[in-house]
Amino acid sequence: MNDGFVFVDEHVGGIRWDSKYATWDNFTGKPLEGYRANRIVGTQALCAALERARELAESAGFGLLLWDGYRPQRAVDGFRRWAEQPEDGRTKRRHYPNIDRAAMFAQGYVAAKSGHSRGSTVDLTLYCLATGELAPMGGDHDLMDAVSHHGAEGIAPEAAINRDHLCSFMERAGFSPYACEWWHYTLRDEPYPHTYFDFPIT
Repeated sequence: MNDGFVFVDEHVGGIRWDSKYATWDNFTGKPLEGYRANRIVGTQALCAALERARELAESAGFGLLLWDGYRPQRAVDGFRRWAEQPEDGRTKRRHYPNIDRAAMFAQGYVAAKSGHSRGSTVDLTLYCLATGELAPMGGDHDLMDAVSHHGAEGIAPEAAINRDHLCSFMERAGFSPYACEWWHYTLRDEPYPHTYFDFPIT
């Protein structure tokens, strides 16, 4: 692992994670190249800010569940190759029901150069500390649709409130939201703003 990067669970107390791109449960339908272990990696600066976000969430009865952090550039390149393949329908209904694969890039859901590869961006959600259940958010991770946008219309009031909670915790901890994805946040003062890393997660 590169200097300045660590396993997030070793530096943020009580964090939960499910590294989606290390599993078959993602929009490509298979593990991505570079994800050799189901762990979340990030910069030390990311972890310090996430610890603050975790404390804020805990004070409101929530915990944090991470879906992705640092993303090797080879995995991002894999997204591009996948988007150029013929549609097989395996993940379309769940992840991109109203757009074509290639439109993911044009509409901003997937980027050829991702902030994740700089090590200080996370995909995450909230869970209830009392029950362990995920908080309703009005849509799952990597649902590439307008319903995933911040301020989206048509989601249940509880989900809208939970999205606002997550946004508040993250912004107060030093993160900026991404307008198209309620789960995606980038550290405002990220340490490597112009570097896209490609070491594998092992």
